[in-house]
Amino acid sequence: MLVGPYLAEEVSSPFVQFGVVYPQTEFPTDPGAVKDFAQTVEGLGLSHVVAYDHVLGASPDRPGGWKGPYTHNSSFLEPISLYSFMAAHTTRLGFLTGIIILPQRQTALVAKQTATLDVLSGGRLRLGVGLGWNEVEYVALGEDFHNRGRRIEEQVDVLRRLWTEPLVTYHGRWHRIDDAGLNPLPVQRPIPIWFGGSDDRALRRAARIGDGWLPPFRSAADARPTLEKLDGYLAQAGRSRGEFGLEARMNYGSGDPEAWAAQVGDWAAAGATHIGLNTMRAGLGTAAEHLQAIRSFAEVVRGV
Repeated sequence: MLVGPYLAEEVSSPFVQFGVVYPQTEFPTDPGAVKDFAQTVEGLGLSHVVAYDHVLGASPDRPGGWKGPYTHNSSFLEPISLYSFMAAHTTRLGFLTGIIILPQRQTALVAKQTATLDVLSGGRLRLGVGLGWNEVEYVALGEDFHNRGRRIEEQVDVLRRLWTEPLVTYHGRWHRIDDAGLNPLPVQRPIPIWFGGSDDRALRRAARIGDGWLPPFRSAADARPTLEKLDGYLAQAGRSRGEFGLEARMNYGSGDPEAWAAQVGDWAAAGATHIGLNTMRAGLGTAAEHLQAIRSFAEVVRGV
């Protein structure tokens, strides 16, 4: 996907794919609005949608208080269900979970849900996974918050086995499967798995077993020291950035095309393969305003 006129001298790579973050907390949840969002994004030639994930929101008045960025008043549609709906109304649009909190979910069920979505979408899913920070959700879902880092690696192994083998026998520390498998298997075998997180353990894990990384930084300059660490960990794993994806997130901000050009250029120079525009927390009050912001971004990055 080629970049547009504002970016011609700024971007070092012509192969960045541009997408958008689904504005979960600020967008209507009625089916018509969701359909319009997906079809508008696809119609603008953007490549993918990124959706955040939270199962439950905690009350700020709960015992012990609450300091998380989201509460029970924050609206979240479950990403796999959301994408199944969007897939039915689009033909090319890609889907990235950014991120699914994998250790608070049953692994075989995630394998089934994602395989089904991949089949029904024709292979348009990237599964972004991470550990999450919300212990309230883990408790409510009956999973252990404190061993989530150790469990996620086994989960990824199980997912890939289930996505690629018709019958699986697996006896691990947290999983047991006795000669059973998914039917149908996904189109992508396996579905790409991208990791969130930015501490050393998360980076090492992504470098060893991930297909890509979702940096949580606001700018490429902020991400540079961590990207240097990532390169080192990839080298230790016998890999390089050339076989590894990087999904940057860009804020809409004030809607300044020159500011976007600078950000996109910086991220492209840093090796980003994908960039997702986030229109939340930019003072946009309606669905129409979010969609217009996305149109403006598409005009800049694609020269529409």
